[in-house]
Amino acid sequence: MTGNREVLLVVHPDRDTTRDAARAVAARFEKAGIRLRVVDEEVRDLIEPDGGIGAPCVVVAPEDNPAAGTELVFVLGGDGTLLRAAELARPAGVPVLGVNLGRVGFLTEADSEALDDAVHRAVDGHYQVEERMTIDVMVTVDGFEVARTWALNEASVEKSSRERILDALIEVDGRPVSSFGCDGVLCATPTGSTAYAFSAGGPIIWPDVEALLVVPSNAHAMFSRPLVVSRNSVITVGIDPDGSSAVLTCDGLRHIELPKGARVQVVCGRVPVRLVRLWNGPFTDRLVHKFSLPVKSWRERHARE
Repeated sequence: MTGNREVLLVVHPDRDTTRDAARAVAARFEKAGIRLRVVDEEVRDLIEPDGGIGAPCVVVAPEDNPAAGTELVFVLGGDGTLLRAAELARPAGVPVLGVNLGRVGFLTEADSEALDDAVHRAVDGHYQVEERMTIDVMVTVDGFEVARTWALNEASVEKSSRERILDALIEVDGRPVSSFGCDGVLCATPTGSTAYAFSAGGPIIWPDVEALLVVPSNAHAMFSRPLVVSRNSVITVGIDPDGSSAVLTCDGLRHIELPKGARVQVVCGRVPVRLVRLWNGPFTDRLVHKFSLPVKSWRERHARE
């Protein structure tokens, strides 16, 4: 791969290990003749600590579509950092490669000990790209659209006051399914099924299953089980006009205040997020590795004692 190559570097700058990794990655890209972009002057100062000694880079404001024209968004951090990077990469259709320097890092492709190999593959272009389903979210009040947003993991409708209960009505394809008081309702993608939705008691959905997930959070109802519906379905979460207000949060990044009576409509997203894959292993192995799941039977474990 030749020509004027550029990579957008997204970094969680608040850890010593991340700082060291960012400088090492920047130096490797510089050596390969790849120019770096960043969206934070703090990150530029991080990788150019001596007034420009190190990999040269340019700062591009987030609102200026910073990933446009780059070949890759390279992420150093955990899942939160990768979600922030996905927000930058999605409008440009640029793939995202994450190296986990946080905790679980389920969305990231490589752990910290594989950083050198991840950079090497990025430089050589030796990777695959898979598309992950997103969701498009629309908020209406009294029949009028007031906001639009999107999510890679989930859209969370939650009570805005800790002391109150959120009264919500769930509809699928224009038909009511259930209403209840709750702390919130999560509408998630298969990618998001291992995130907030999983913590709220939802099932894990393999990424190649084209479906949407609805998970009530701490619902006060007999029927409040998670729902798995078609990718073609329309999910609506209605807020009781006589109840309390709520807040919509998408991927923990985008927040919209919801007045009483608001309706949140969730559909399969028109624009996917493209994630880099370095190794052709099944999702099952990734699940076991990331969550450190026991895969030996009780008898096998105790036979060694």
